[in-house]
Formats: sequence, structure tokens, C-alpha cells
Amino acid sequence: MVGRGLGGVGWWEGVLVVMEERGPGNGGKGLGRMEGRGLGGGGMVGRGLGGGLVEESDYGGGGKGLGRMEEKDPEKGDGKGSWEGWLNGVLVVVGWCEGALVVLKLADDELEILKEHRRQELQARQEAYQWKTFAEGWPRCLNVDSVFELDSNVQFSCVRATNFNGLLIFQTASHLLAGFLVRPTSWKSLDEIRSIFSRTKVPEYVAAHWQEDDFFGYQFLNGNNPIVIRQCAALPAKFPVTPEMVADFLGGGTTLDKEMREGRIFIVDYDVLEDTPAGTIHGRQQYITAPLCLLHQGTDGLLRPIAIQLSQTPGPSSPIFLPSDAEWDWLLAKTWVRNADFYSHQLLAHLLRTHLFAEVFAVATLRQLPSCHPIFKLLIPHFHFTLHINTLARSVLINPGGVIDKSSGATYEGLVLLVQRGLEKVTYSSLCLPDDIRQRGVTQIPNYRYRDDGMILWETIQRFVSAIVDFYYKEDAAVREDAELQAWVMDIFVNGFLSRNSSGIPSSFQTVAELSKFLTMVVFTCSVQHAAVNNGQYDLGAFIPNAPSSMRHPPPKTKGKTVLQHFLDTIPEVDTTANILVALILLSSRLNDMRLLGQYPEERFTEAEPRRILRTFRAELEEIRELIEERNHVVTLRYNYLNPLETENSVSI
Repeated sequence: MVGRGLGGVGWWEGVLVVMEERGPGNGGKGLGRMEGRGLGGGGMVGRGLGGGLVEESDYGGGGKGLGRMEEKDPEKGDGKGSWEGWLNGVLVVVGWCEGALVVLKLADDELEILKEHRRQELQARQEAYQWKTFAEGWPRCLNVDSVFELDSNVQFSCVRATNFNGLLIFQTASHLLAGFLVRPTSWKSLDEIRSIFSRTKVPEYVAAHWQEDDFFGYQFLNGNNPIVIRQCAALPAKFPVTPEMVADFLGGGTTLDKEMREGRIFIVDYDVLEDTPAGTIHGRQQYITAPLCLLHQGTDGLLRPIAIQLSQTPGPSSPIFLPSDAEWDWLLAKTWVRNADFYSHQLLAHLLRTHLFAEVFAVATLRQLPSCHPIFKLLIPHFHFTLHINTLARSVLINPGGVIDKSSGATYEGLVLLVQRGLEKVTYSSLCLPDDIRQRGVTQIPNYRYRDDGMILWETIQRFVSAIVDFYYKEDAAVREDAELQAWVMDIFVNGFLSRNSSGIPSSFQTVAELSKFLTMVVFTCSVQHAAVNNGQYDLGAFIPNAPSSMRHPPPKTKGKTVLQHFLDTIPEVDTTANILVALILLSSRLNDMRLLGQYPEERFTEAEPRRILRTFRAELEEIRELIEERNHVVTLRYNYLNPLETENSVSI
């Protein structure tokens, strides 16, 4: 630490240290350079405010340490003084930027030097990390155009960059050798499609069961997009399913009205896709529709589709397809739903609600919270590599001419429109899992592994976050008076959610409880929610009929005309399938330097209590891992995407 200013100012493990040289009679030796390890391994515990003494923490080791620290004005007794002690003849004055004292220091005129240092740090950060608009109506993002413009602190490590690029080259080369990337023609058969992906357990299961209604329903609960299904208490007028249409699929002794009253009817509505511009692939027009799907929970607890309409406008040219229809009519209708789910998943559940929101949280944190702030320390591990992967995505995945533009039915303009519409629909409650589950009416449906595992993890994260917050913020007033924290949430509200009050996203915090809930949402979004919508992409999308990225014929307007060849001519051709598959493999890969949920190698917290809280958090995650793995031993198809061993700390791929 290089001394400057008032004798010397610098950061040591998140603590701003002000050093003043005493006169020769006091043994002062000047400041020069001073390394953190000479201050004792763990730092001091900033608790016992006003008690007159701060003890060196007991987890330290190494270095001589500061020993006992005496309050400069012990008679004042209000905890607002700074603390001083001797180190090699130098008087060290510590203004704590952590512990409950952090908020008091923000308003302490006696420590203007501390506030000025924080202001200078944030000013430098705000110059380095600026907002820009990638597309109107989208959350704003970091103002860089390529990964080479990123600060080295947020770029991929050499290990990850090498691993990432090597994997991409290998997968592309292996498919080129097989010839799939150069075949702009339809697949010859369903069996041929199975030859393009590696014969791993889940893709093989999908290829064997994708036509089954049970598996179709299962994916709304435990697939890549488990957040769109909701309970249906009354049919919308735009979906005129009659009781007679579905009576045979409900089981004996019941009716559609009774099943709705008893909470066993569910609906998925892809209205966000209506009138989305579709593009061309190889000069051939692609098609997008906005279907509705009605599902029923049977007496065996399984969810099955009972009616599908392939547009938002009912009528003679938009028939309602039923399980009793001809085999290929019903299968094609379900495939149109799976195509709609591809867009909903990739652009809304995945891109918008994890990647783009994580970047908003990251940029706001870097701009508004100094490195000594406890909330900075809590959150920064959850943004590891996020700015790099998102910048890369804007360069090759969602840009004009990128993977989505070239290998899906949506044009770049369509992609932009869908994310705009998606953001307009986002609410704070939909980002908070307990609220979302309750509002969608899916608290009781069985076999909902995303909900069950997600809720356990939400509650665990909430306990962890709340314990950290409670340690630093002893009362609601401390939250209200933290100007940096209030600027942070306002930055998120304005630049992430475009100041939409209807979203319910807070623009300020009034209580400790409000802060804890919001931070739980941030950590959950960047870790668990991203794992839920990312980790199964290859498993469930490798067999392209289960999740087609484009459709080459318009949706059928009549029944009875679909045959296998028409089906093969509708789903993506061979080279489009191969391009999508390369992307799915890359996005689902486990890279060498991934950091799992609960791993905080930097150890930014120096006090004993936050470290104890972290150990407890990791222990609880280990218990969750054991529970999930024990369950997975006795099920045919494992749901392992939220296993803490598969859940990264951040959006990094």
C-alpha cells in the first residue's frame, strides 16, 4: 500500500486505512510501502461500537498484526470515532467500511477523507463502466463493442478463454467431418437425426420419448423453460375449448369445469410471439406462430396436453388440435408448441431474465458500490465473467447475422421485438421464486422438480443473504441512509427496467427486509435461475424435433393432411440443426474454471461472522446436493440442473 495524502491512504482487504506519521519522539519511521500481510491475517472485527476497543480477529495468522486498537475519542462513546494503533512506529487510523459501522461512517464528517476516497473510486468506475443502449426497449448494457475493450478484471481468464475457444473449434470440426454443416436439405428420417448427437443418456431418452404426451407435459415442469405454465381457472375467450372436446382425456366421472375448479387444468400462452417477424434461411421463408396449450393433471399426477390452438385468433382456419386427432396432426401441433417454447426460452427465460438482468446488476454494482461496501463484497462473485460472456453474445449470438438470426426463424428485428415485449411483461414478483410459484398457481402440482429444488435453494440463499445484511445493517434507518446503496438500486431501476413503475422493481429501499429480498433475487437470478434455463439445453435440444429452432412451413389450417415427410420438411434442415447443436453444446458445457454456488475464493469478507455465515451456507448447499442426488437415484429421468455441483455462482456461459 503506497502512502499518500494525509500521511497515507490505501485499501487493505476492503478496509480503507489512513496512516499518519508520528514525530520522531514517537518512533515514526515514515510510510513508504506497506503490505497487507503485515497487518495480521484477518484484520480487525468492527463490532462493539463505542466500547473503546476493537480486538484483532482470531482467524488471522502470519504478520505481526495491529494488536489492540484504541478509540481516538473513547469518552465520546458513540462509536463514531475512528480507531488508531501502532505498526512499526507508524500510527494507523482505521475507518471501518464494513460491519454495522459502515453506515455511520458514511455520515461522519470527521472522516471526510474516507468518503472522498469512496467518491474517487466510484468516479473512476463510472468512467470505466458506462451504460449504452443495445436496442430500444431492452435493458441497457455495458458500453463496449468487443471483449477486447473490457477491463482485464472482468475478462475471461486465460484458462476459460482457451477452454471456450478450443471447445468451439472441436465441436465445429467434428460436425464438419460428419458433413452435417454443409447439407441445406431436409433430414431423410427421424432416425438419421439421432446420428448427429453423442449418445448420452438424456438426449437418448428424449429421442425415444419426445412423441409421448407425458414427456411433452413433463418439460413444462422440468425442461428448459419451467416458468411459463400456470393454473387455468377459466378459459380465455380466445381459446374456445368446449367440455365435449376434452371429456375423453380427463378420465371418467369428471368434467372440464370441475377439473378447473379443483386446480388440475393448466395453460401455456405464447401470446408474446404474436406477429413476430419471421426471416428466411437459405432464401426460404420461415414461420412463427403464437400457440396456446391446455394441459391436465391426471389422477397419476402426470401432466398431459389436452388441446392446442396454433394462433391467438380462433376460427375455421385455426382449429383446436386434440390427442384424438391423427398421429401426425397431433405431433405437428405439439412440435409447433415446442418451437414457440424455443423462442420463449432462449430469448426471454434465458437471455432476458438471466443474462441481461445479471449484466444490469453487475454494471450497477461496479458503478455505485465501492469495493469496501459489504453489498459489493456479497455480490461481486456472482458477476464473475458475466460482462465477458454477454459482450461475446452481442458479437456472435444475438447480433444481426448472428446465430439466432441465421439459424432460427426469427429475424434480428423479431428478436429485438420479443425482448422488448418480454421486458414489458417482467414483474418483480416473477423474479422472486416463491411469489412466482404462488402467482402462477403451481404450488401443489406434483413432480415439479424446478419448483422443489429451486425453493430449497431460494430459502438457503435468503438465509445466507439475510444473515450478511443483518450483520451490517442493524436497523431500517441504516438502509435508508446508505446513499451508495440507494444509488445502486435506482441505477438498476432506471437502466435495467427503464423506470417502469408497473414492473414493481423497487427504486429505493426502506427496510432491511426489502434489501434482503432484493439481494436474494439478484443472487438467485445469477446462479440458480441461470442454471435452470441453461444447463439442460443440450440434453433437451440435441434431438431437434423436440425443440426446433425454426419451422419451414406455415402452421396447418386444417386437419388430416400431415404425414411424416411434411413433418421432416417443416422442422429445421440438416445444416441449421448442426449450427444450433454446436451452440447448444457450447452453452451447456462445463468449463474447467467454473465457480460453483457458494465458492468465494477471493475471501473479501475479513470479519469472523461473515466468514462463519459463508461456511454455514456452503454446508447447507452440501446437504441440498445430497438430497437431490438421493432422489435422482430412484427416478427414470434425473433432474440434476439445480444440483449445487452443477450450479455456477454467476452467468458465465
